[in-house]
This record gives sequence, C-alpha cells and structure tokens, in this order.
Amino acid sequence: MPVNGGKDGKNMKQKINYKNAPKEIAEAIASSEIIDDFLPPPDKLVLKEQSVRITINLSVPVVKFFKENAGKSGVPYQLMITKILDSYVETQIISASS
Repeated sequence: MPVNGGKDGKNMKQKINYKNAPKEIAEAIASSEIIDDFLPPPDKLVLKEQSVRITINLSVPVVKFFKENAGKSGVPYQLMITKILDSYVETQIISASS
C-alpha cells in the first residue's frame, strides 16, 4: 500500500530527479522558486457556524433525494439540507430589505 500517497512505498516528500524531462520543462523546474505555504491550517478553512439541533419531519421523497445526492457528492445529507435552508433564508432577508 502506498505511504502518504506515494507509489511503490516512496514517500511523497522524497525528492524526484527530473534529469530525463524535456529541456523546457527541466529548465522551468530548475528556475522555479519554492514559496512559503500560504494556506490556512485545516481548522481555519471551514468556519463553524453556531447551530441548533432540532427534530424535523420530512417527506420520504425529500430525504431520499438528499441522501442520494449527498452520496454522489460525498457530503452528509443533513449538511445539504442546512445549506439549502441557509440559502433560502439569506435570499428572503435580502429581498425583504430591498
């Protein structure tokens, strides 16, 4: 099994030698500069909004729809429902203030 996404047990941090790369690619790699990591840490990427846990009754077709689409997207179906409700409320607030 690959370690850290590498192939044949090689670690992804292992330096790769590009001697056999086409000349223009080799030159581009040789002249490139390493930049500092500019991305925030994972816990800062998604802001946790304050939420309230509720119990809600939804129709079977609605739950089926969200579960099927959530499975395809790889996100929890509850999050999809929350995002749709958030979007609806935001639209209503904007239209009410117009």
